[in-house]
Amino acid sequence: MIYPYPGQQIQIKSFKHDESLHRVWDSSTVLQTGSTSWIVGNDRILVKESNGSEWRTREPAICTFGKGQWFNTIGMLREDGVHYYCNIGSPYRWHKQALQYIDYDLDVKVFPDMTYVILDQDEYEEHRKLMNYPETIMFEIKRGMDELLSLIHQRKGPFEADYVERWYERYLYYK
Repeated sequence: MIYPYPGQQIQIKSFKHDESLHRVWDSSTVLQTGSTSWIVGNDRILVKESNGSEWRTREPAICTFGKGQWFNTIGMLREDGVHYYCNIGSPYRWHKQALQYIDYDLDVKVFPDMTYVILDQDEYEEHRKLMNYPETIMFEIKRGMDELLSLIHQRKGPFEADYVERWYERYLYYK
């Protein structure tokens, strides 16, 4: 399998549990592909929804996909600090020239002071029933949420001080 190299542009695709396409981020810059994580950066990129609508992101962002983790993080650089949007989802995979994962609806929005709010619990419950999530998947989702919240509380991984800013500097190098 041929993996992308740092500086290369890739797509990120999320799917739902039933394998239907959910969302496509058009062009992100690879910053690292490694044994522990993939890190990509982007700024004001086109995002395509499954219903055909499109929009652009508003600010530079650093996205981290940890190997085997049931979540990914998007650190967005804003004037008042780094805000995070975290997706609970399957571990990533590199498939058909795109970074892919299954989105399991639950999201965590983290503010610069590391307070957070869990989003879309109703959507998770609806899809859990509709798509008949197996117990093993629900266990991994809960474990992923617990691991994510632990990293937030400890300010580790993508939530470490200056993590997003350091990777943003690398992103600017490739731009």
